[in-house]
Amino acid sequence: MDQESLIERLMAENEEFRRLRGEHRGYDQELETLKGSSLLSADQQWRVSELKKLKLMAKDRMEAIIRHARPGVTA
Repeated sequence: MDQESLIERLMAENEEFRRLRGEHRGYDQELETLKGSSLLSADQQWRVSELKKLKLMAKDRMEAIIRHARPGVTA
């Protein structure tokens, strides 16, 4: 099973994966919005840093789910 098929299956079957993917996309959109500002306040700079960390944590968890969902992998 290729990566895209596996992700499609997880999106259909795994609620946590769906939630994480939605959160990851939301963080990415908010980051893009903030990066569009010419000058960021201290609070906005802090939010950018926080969003990057949250986005990475969501991606790491999704990758772990993908690894465990691969055929032949035992948890």
